[in-house]
Amino acid sequence: MKARAGSTILATPTTPGAARADDSASDQRLGECVRLLRQRMEFSIQELGRRTGLSTGMISQLERGLATPSIRTLRLLSLALQVPISFFFEERPAERGPAPHYVVRRAQRRLLRLTPSGVLKESLAPDAPGRMEMYELTLSPGGSSGADFVKHQGEKAGYVLAGTLRLWLDHEAHLLEEGDTFRFPSTVPHMFDNPTASPTRIVWITVPTAP
Repeated sequence: MKARAGSTILATPTTPGAARADDSASDQRLGECVRLLRQRMEFSIQELGRRTGLSTGMISQLERGLATPSIRTLRLLSLALQVPISFFFEERPAERGPAPHYVVRRAQRRLLRLTPSGVLKESLAPDAPGRMEMYELTLSPGGSSGADFVKHQGEKAGYVLAGTLRLWLDHEAHLLEEGDTFRFPSTVPHMFDNPTASPTRIVWITVPTAP
């Protein structure tokens, strides 16, 4: 497991067994969230599979907390279930009281740990309704958005805070370093990874097309 301390990723003193338990609890929470959203939309597992392109077996495993999705899988689920990806994030305890309606305190960022993908995702946008999604992504060495390209309506942009990001756009790789930025239509097939031995931190912005 990893934990944020300032701007550095540090190993926590938890044992491997405790780390696995934390990951399992996170997977169970995420799976329950997907199941409740699917039922709210009155979709069968087969229908959700058709709308996302995911197998019914994968969706069943996710809902039972037996698998951890990639960022690509979460994006497909969020589009089909008509919620932002931040809907799947963990709540953080309010250490300084409720934040103002348009403000997110650092200690109150909602988290999403995708441990097998090597990704820690923190929501930077308030929960108030709005189209723009904004996150801070931390990619562990070798971390990635998934093995496949994804595309959808909308636009994406970002800023590399630290480390190296390899951004694949229409099957062409772009190596971005600290201080580099990007913006592209989400209809361009894309994926990303961290090909280095050091963590990478990125501010990532998504603006889905209005329905």
